[in-house]
Amino acid sequence: MDIFLLIVGFIFCLIGIVGALLPVLPGPFMGWIGILLLYFTSPIDMNYWIIGITLFISILIQVLDYVIPAMGTKKFGGTKYGAYGTTIGLIIGLLVPIPFGFVIGAFVGAFVGEMIHDSKNPNRAGKAAIGSFLGFLASTTLKLIVSVAFTGIFIQQALTNWDNLVN
Repeated sequence: MDIFLLIVGFIFCLIGIVGALLPVLPGPFMGWIGILLLYFTSPIDMNYWIIGITLFISILIQVLDYVIPAMGTKKFGGTKYGAYGTTIGLIIGLLVPIPFGFVIGAFVGAFVGEMIHDSKNPNRAGKAAIGSFLGFLASTTLKLIVSVAFTGIFIQQALTNWDNLVN
């Protein structure tokens, strides 16, 4: 059972890294589930500090994932249309087989969203699209850093207790 929990926990950590880049998965929270599963193995003593701190961080990052792009959009004069356009463009960009499609899609989506809101002012729409895009990049980078760190914690704990896990 311990090997099963180890494998499933590691898969959750990997899904967490992918989820940091995709808006449909809560990346850091998936990584946290991976860490939690590792602590359910019998050879590894439950460390409530690590579980608690990483849970707090994953919840905080989940909240900031909504706040940061909105702040970027507002800072540059954008609207909700730009934020929605960023997300829709990101998803479309992931499906279109072009290099950096999700990045291009997020920016174009933000611009189109702002143009839908106010088609008479393309300069304002461009500025708002940049703000929305920068907020999206900041939020995604933060989620990716946390997800990779959670995977690092998982690997460090697993390797430290490797002999106990495989025996």
